[in-house]
Amino acid sequence: MSAFTTTTPAVFSAGRLTKIAANAFGVVAAWNDARITRKSLSKLSARELADIGLSFGDIETIATRSVR
Repeated sequence: MSAFTTTTPAVFSAGRLTKIAANAFGVVAAWNDARITRKSLSKLSARELADIGLSFGDIETIATRSVR
């Protein structure tokens, strides 16, 4: 005679849900940091950006550097 189990393990355990929530929070926090950086740098004039060694084309790279 053979036996088999009809129960299946939970797909989402408490630990897994915590990891998913933490990851989602991290993604949102990184996006917000990039948004704030992008907004702050965009307010500067071309002269001010040149003073710190940047141009308008560098803003996106600088803003998303920590995200990547």
